[in-house]
Amino acid sequence: VEGLAQRIVEGKVPLFLRNVRVLKLDMGRLVAGTRFRGDFEERLKRLLDELKRKKGEVILFIDEVHTVVGAGAAEGALDAANIMKPELTTGEIQIIGATTVEEYRKYIEKDRALERRFQPVIVEEPTVEQTIEILKGLRKVFEEHHHVKITDDALETAAKLSARYITNRFLPDKAVDLIDEAAAYVRLESSYPSEELLKLEEEIKNLEEKINDAVVKGEYEEAAKLKVELQRLKNEYEEKRKKQEKVEPVVDENVVARIVEQWTGIPVSRIMESEREKLLKLEEFIHQRLVNQEEAVKIVARTIRRARVGIKNPRRPIGVFLFLGPTGVGKTELARTLADVLFGSEDAMIRLDMSEYMEKHSVARLIGAPPGYVGYEEGGQLTEAVRKRPYSVILLDEIEKAHPDVFNILLQVFEDGRLTDGKGNTVDFRNTIIIMTSNIGSEKILEMSENGVRIEIERELRNTFKPEFLNRIDAIVYFKPLTMEEVKKIVEIMVRQLQEILKEKNISIELTERAKDYLAEAGYVPSLGARPLRRIIELELESMIADKILEGEIKEGDRVLVDADEYGLKIERR
Repeated sequence: VEGLAQRIVEGKVPLFLRNVRVLKLDMGRLVAGTRFRGDFEERLKRLLDELKRKKGEVILFIDEVHTVVGAGAAEGALDAANIMKPELTTGEIQIIGATTVEEYRKYIEKDRALERRFQPVIVEEPTVEQTIEILKGLRKVFEEHHHVKITDDALETAAKLSARYITNRFLPDKAVDLIDEAAAYVRLESSYPSEELLKLEEEIKNLEEKINDAVVKGEYEEAAKLKVELQRLKNEYEEKRKKQEKVEPVVDENVVARIVEQWTGIPVSRIMESEREKLLKLEEFIHQRLVNQEEAVKIVARTIRRARVGIKNPRRPIGVFLFLGPTGVGKTELARTLADVLFGSEDAMIRLDMSEYMEKHSVARLIGAPPGYVGYEEGGQLTEAVRKRPYSVILLDEIEKAHPDVFNILLQVFEDGRLTDGKGNTVDFRNTIIIMTSNIGSEKILEMSENGVRIEIERELRNTFKPEFLNRIDAIVYFKPLTMEEVKKIVEIMVRQLQEILKEKNISIELTERAKDYLAEAGYVPSLGARPLRRIIELELESMIADKILEGEIKEGDRVLVDADEYGLKIERR
C-alpha cells in the first residue's frame, strides 16, 4: 500500500488515480474515548460520510483489517464491520485492508456478508533475487540510521541465509530484520573505546593523581609541568576519539552469518566454511566416532550430499533412513554423530521412543491435541521439538512398535517435509534428517550370510510396513555385527574420552594391548553389541582410578599405565 502511495506521488499510475490520496485509519484512536452507546457509531458514520463526499479522491487503508470485526461493539450495538457493510455495497467508498491469511480465515471468512464485499489479493513471498533488490533499496536507510557501511555481499548473504536457515518467517521481513540486527551489532561493537583510547584514559587518570599529589606536597612547579602534559594527552585523546567516531564500521557477510548463528543455533563456521569440503569429508568426520559400518556411513553420506547439492526434491527432508541391525552396533551413535557434524551439537538430536506411541490416541502426543481436548495448549512432542530446533536429526527408535496411524502422519512428513500440528500451525521438516531404527531381522543378521540376510529381512519388512511407507524411505541401511577388532577400536575411543577428562586433572593414562583386550572381551556380548562396554569401563577402569585418587596413590601430574593379567586390570604409576 505504501508502494501504491509512492507510485501516486511519482505519477506512475493511471490518470484516474493521479489525484487520489491514500489515508490510513487508526482503529485504536477511532475507538478511544467512546464511553457511551452511540459515540463510536457516530464517529464512524462521520468518517464514512466524509469518504463519500470525497468519492474518487480518497482510498482508505485499514491495517489489521480483521480488527473491524467486533470493534466498538457494546451490548446491543453494531460493530465497525456491520456499520461499514451497507456503505461498501454501494461502491461509493474505496477501502484497502491488510491482514494475514490466518486472521482472514478466523475473522472475515466467517462473516460471509463481509467477505463478499472484499476482493482477496494474496501477496506472495518474494524470491531471494527480489529480496536482494529490496535490501539494496533499503540499504541507505539502515546505513544512515546505524552509521555503518553495508556491503553487497552482506545483503546477498542476508537474503540467502535467511531463506535457507530461518524457516518460521517470510522474505523480505526476515532478511530486513537480519540486516537491521547485523548493523546494530556492528555499531555497538565499534562504539567501545579502542585499546589505544583505553590506554590514554589510564595515563590521564594517573597524571591527574600525580598533579594532586604534587599540589598537596607544595611542588607547584612540578604540578604546572604535569598540567601541560595532561592537556596534551587530553587533546590527543579527543582527536583519536573523533577519528574513531568518523570511521564507519562495515557490515559484511561474516557479521550476517554470526547473527544467523544467534537466531538458529547453527555455529557460524558451519554456515560460512566451504559446504563442499565439509560434505566431501563427511565419512571422515563420522568415522572419528563410529567404528567400521563402512556401507552404512557411505549410504547416509551420499544421500545427504545429494540433498545438499539440490539433486532431489527440495520439499522433502534432507534424508529419511531406516537403520536395521542388532542392538549396540552404532545405529544411535551414527544419528548422534550426524547431529554433531551437520548441526553443531549432539543436542540437535530429537529422540522419540516409538514404543510409547503404540496406542491410537498417541498420535495426538506427536502433533498436539485438537482444540477442546486436554493438552491442546502444550503442543505436540514432535512438532514442538522441530519448531524450536528446525535443524535437527530426528531419531524414531523401534519404529515397528508404533501404531499404524503414526505411520500415516509420518508419510506426510517424508513426502512434503511439513506437518500441521493440533493448533493448525505448519511445522517445516525440510531441514531435518529422519532416522528410524528397527530390530527387525536382528537375530538373522547375527546368524546368516549377508545376501541371505537381506532377502529374509526385506520379506519381513514388507510384512511389517506398507509399501507406500517403504517407498518414501531414501535408504534402508544395514548394520553388521561387530568383530573383536572393531570392539577394541571402540574401547580406544571410550578410553580417549577418559583421557580427556583426566587431562584436566593433569593426570595422563595409557592402556597396554592386554588391558584393551581384557576390556573388549569383558564388555562385548554378541546379542547386546557394544552397549555393555561403557558399563565395564566405568566399573572396572574408572572406579579403580577414582579409588586410587582418593587413596592418594595417584596424584596430580602422575603418569598411569593400565595393564591386565588373568585376575583383571592393574594400575602402575610411572
